[in-house]
Formats: sequence, structure tokens, C-alpha cells
Amino acid sequence: MNSPQNVLGQSLIGNWINGRLGAMSTRTAPVFNPATGAIAREVALASAAEVGSAVDAAAAAFPAWSATPAVKRARVLFAFKDWMERNMDALAMAITSEHGKTFDDAKGEVQRGLEVVEFACGIPHLMKGEYTEQVGAGIDAWSMRQPVGVCVGITPFNFPVMVPCWMFPVAIACGNTFVLKPSERDPSPSLMIAEGLKACGLPDGVFNVVQGDKEAVDALLAHPKVAAVSFVGSTPIAKYIQETATTHGKRVQALGGAKNHLVVMPDADLDQAVDALIGAAYGSAGERCMAISVAVAVGGVADALVQKIAEKARAIRVAPGETKGAEMGPLVTAAHLEKVRGYVDAGVAEGATLVVDGRGLKVQGHENGFYIGPCLFDHVQPSMKIYREEIFGPVLSVVRVKNFEDALALIHGHSFANGVSLFTRDGDSAREFASRIQVGMVGINVPIPVPMAFHSFGGWKDSLFGDHHIHGPEGVRFYTRYKAITQRWPTGIRSGAEFVMPTMK
Repeated sequence: MNSPQNVLGQSLIGNWINGRLGAMSTRTAPVFNPATGAIAREVALASAAEVGSAVDAAAAAFPAWSATPAVKRARVLFAFKDWMERNMDALAMAITSEHGKTFDDAKGEVQRGLEVVEFACGIPHLMKGEYTEQVGAGIDAWSMRQPVGVCVGITPFNFPVMVPCWMFPVAIACGNTFVLKPSERDPSPSLMIAEGLKACGLPDGVFNVVQGDKEAVDALLAHPKVAAVSFVGSTPIAKYIQETATTHGKRVQALGGAKNHLVVMPDADLDQAVDALIGAAYGSAGERCMAISVAVAVGGVADALVQKIAEKARAIRVAPGETKGAEMGPLVTAAHLEKVRGYVDAGVAEGATLVVDGRGLKVQGHENGFYIGPCLFDHVQPSMKIYREEIFGPVLSVVRVKNFEDALALIHGHSFANGVSLFTRDGDSAREFASRIQVGMVGINVPIPVPMAFHSFGGWKDSLFGDHHIHGPEGVRFYTRYKAITQRWPTGIRSGAEFVMPTMK
């Protein structure tokens, strides 16, 4: 078995089916090193047949795994938690080498994934039902939660460790088996995870990986043995996933795009707000679904806010992710770089003021890398493309509004409702904002309000398709079915058939 460090040395990244590297499709795609622009390795794109083999392996493993006591399932996850801690640097380096984010940021990603593994270790408690004695004469009632079957996770490029960890630990802890379809842009961490789980005692077939593109996704959505699908990605694909999978009778949680606002009130600590905006807008080169891409300047705070953001944005150190002291790395691919540049071009063409222009950035010695510097727009209007659409790059837009009510109306007018934040020193404003804002995740003087693992993550409106948020208690509900049992043991005295609605007399 390869060690985590050796996965990056492979020239071809393939599937993991039934506890081993599986057959590889003849179709492949390049995996780039974003820092250099060079092709680092190839990834095999699974065929429908290979997807079927992975699902069949998961289905075959389900009866024994679902019957395994929850405490034994938890012990595997406890071992995997230890494995992740010991291999954190290797996982982070794999993220950096294929995604481009800085090494420290990648370690933070692994840590946030690890926290969900820690949560899932408590599954014996989380799976408990409720019991009521004597609901009727000689009748007891209780409830239980049982696993749903084969679960699928389709995950994005921007968090190749954290987002899969939002899904599979809870799913397998609940007794399900799992098939992961990671992004083909940074596939290596998925095999590291698979090998780590096997080394920690997870039975073959419980966790499988199929690399691939739309062909693999469509095969998973239509497969009759798949019971549930979890997805994180863009809104158009989330909507497609939800519509297609539900048509095939599957339960779905599909998290889509975002346009997260940070509202700066006139009474806010301006330096604190600026530091928050710099990290939340430009961290991970803006390739986060919880990145702040809109600063809402309330009242007369805008001029000073823009000036301070511009000073700090120009000072951000952009370098390869493994460079010590790097604050922002490259974008993931050349195609995505051109897409982000196109948004900046569009903002200029529509009349927004480009205060900081990062389009011409070149990193010495890495001129072919996928780099763009921080960009800052002022005087952005809600009708502009850079405001309406998710850019997923280091582009921050400042929208000026007159007052608190206008800020609320601005945010409520957007189709996305993933995350939002308010910076203020006024408790009444904070309380009113938290109560009235129609957004799934809210921060008060917290720029990126990602819930801890023992809460749940998810947005509203076009940021979430499905009924359940991801991980935490909502994850347990998604990956289990509720069953209610009512029981009576006969006493030997039979009263005959009853033809009316049973009631507890």
C-alpha cells in the first residue's frame, strides 16, 4: 500500500474500489501544479461501468457494516482521527500542490475536516432513539434511526479534504457505505483518505472513490443502488444534481454558490473590519464558498473603508502555496484564471471603480503559474455582473448604502443566501440583524461564520437545494431514516378484530 506521501509521486490517479486501486478508464484529464502551470500528473476519468463496480462494492458491504455495532464503527473513526493528525502535513501538501492554496491554509482545511471526524466519533450517542413506556395499556413505543444504504459524495476542487470530511465520516458512522466522486482538478487527497481508512480497519467496500467528470456523476445519480447524494459546488450544478437524483428516487442535499456580504456599520471598529475583509475576501485566493465578496459600507464609512482595504490588499504577498510566509497562492487552473480576469474586465466595462487591479501580477520564477493579484472595486451597483454572479476569485466589491435598512434590502434582493456578516459595536443592531436577515449562516463581528462540526452548514435560497444542511445533527438526520415502533405482547386474552382507528385508551 502506498503511504500518503507516495500518492503525489504517481503519474496516474485512479479509482479506489472495494479496498484497492481499481481498473482505470482510458479517458484521462491533466492535473496541474497551479504554482508553475505545468501538468503534474493525469487522472483517470471513470466510465459508467467503473462507477457501477464501485456502487456494487458499496452495496455488497452495506449489510455487514450496517449491522456492525455503532461503538465499533466509532472505533474505526477514532483510529482515522489519529491517522489524520499524524498525516496532516502530507494531506496539506497534497492540497497545496494541486489546488494552490497556501500550506498553512491547507492545514486549516484539514483541521476543519478533522473536526467532523471527531463529531462522528460520538455516533453511539447521536444514533439514540426515544422510548416511551405504557403509551397505552400494555403498549410501549420507541423510535430508532437506521442507515439509508449506499451514499454518494460529489465534492468540489476548493476543499478536497474538508468537504469530503463533511460527508463520509457521518455517513459511515451511521452505518452507510460511501462512494466519493472528488473533483478531477485535485484528486490525490481522495486516495490518501481511502488508504488511511483502510489502514485504520475500515472493511473493504465501505468507502470507495471514483475519479471522473460528468459521465461518472450521471452514472451515480441514476444508479438504482444509490440511496442518497450529497453535493457541494456551483448553483447550476447543484440544481441539476437535485433535480436528476430526486427523479431517480434518491434523497439529496446539494449546496450551491454564494455571494457573501459583510456589512460595516458606521460604529464598527474599522481596523477590525478591514482585517476581517482582507482575510475573508483574499484568503485561498477567494476560492471559498464562504469567501466575502461584497463589502456593504453603511453611511459615511465607505471612503475610509476603501482606503484601508486598498492599502492592505496591495501589500498581500502572493507566492506559491508552499512558500514560507505566502498569504495568497495561485488559482486552480488557467481556465479559471481567465474566467476571473473576465469578471474584472466586465466590472470595469460596467463602470465600477477598480481601485486595486491584480490582473497584471507575475510571480518571479513562476511566470506560467495561474496567478492574479487582489482586486478591489468601489461604487459597485446591484445591477452589475460582478455583484450578481459568484466570481470565486480574489475580487472584492464595495457597495455603498445609506442605512441599516438599505443594507438588509440589498442582501435580501440577491439570489444567493449562503453566509453574511455584520460588523458593529451596537448590540441592538446585531440582534436585529441576526433575527431578520434571510441567510443561512450569520456572523456578528465574525467574517466567515462556518459552523463548528457539532452544528450544521448550509445556506438558503439558491445556495441550497434539499431539506438538510450538511454535517452535524442535520448530517445524522440526512444519512439515517427514522423508524417508529409500537409494541404490545399478547396476554392470551383476545378481544377480536377492531375496525376503528386505534387509540390509546
